[in-house]
Amino acid sequence: MIEFGHLTHAGLRRQLNEDTYYGDAGLGLWLVADGMGGAACGEVASALAREVIVRQVRAGSSLPDAISRAGEQIIAQTRQRNDRLPMGTTVVCARVTGTHFELAWVGDSRAYLWHDGKLTQLSRDHSYVHELIAKGALTAEQARLHPHRNVVTQALGVTAPEHLNVATLSGPWRPGMQLLLCSDGLTEEVGETSIKAILGDADCSAQECVDILVASALDAGGGDNITAVLVRGL
Repeated sequence: MIEFGHLTHAGLRRQLNEDTYYGDAGLGLWLVADGMGGAACGEVASALAREVIVRQVRAGSSLPDAISRAGEQIIAQTRQRNDRLPMGTTVVCARVTGTHFELAWVGDSRAYLWHDGKLTQLSRDHSYVHELIAKGALTAEQARLHPHRNVVTQALGVTAPEHLNVATLSGPWRPGMQLLLCSDGLTEEVGETSIKAILGDADCSAQECVDILVASALDAGGGDNITAVLVRGL
């Protein structure tokens, strides 16, 4: 049994919401895509990624193959439109089948696992600051304040197909586990301590948790589009 909640908000400083999301317990598929605000038509790129990934998964493709296909389609759409700048998007996807879950992602939209009172970031950002952290040149706390913290090193529609690195991770799925997929508009404003506390409230439904997460990001400034999808095993 699966319960899930979902919400997206443009934030307080942007007129356009370039994020999108998808959730289907029957298909066992959830995703969040964050269109790149610095490129043309980020909202088109994120919507196209969603549509292609869902279609490909329904047709039997694996998550990595579906994501790669989405990247190709976004590049083809950019060429068709003769856009001067490429449109791009990050994406993080989750599939839950029985007692197993799988993640796949490109960019800095994140996946967290809450289980037994612990919150763990499962995804690893494809970003400039994460590369610095991996090299030991930057701490995680310094990365939160770095002026280039939003620079991604991989994105659908921007990274050439031959260089696209679709990261994956899988694990067991048990009752009581919660998977949070979110855009960086949430994690820029709400720290992991707060996320852990919100997900740990046994009195909140999945939708109520998502509502509180987004409200917390808005209360903290809402500087970017905010999207969260929470998948809970019952």
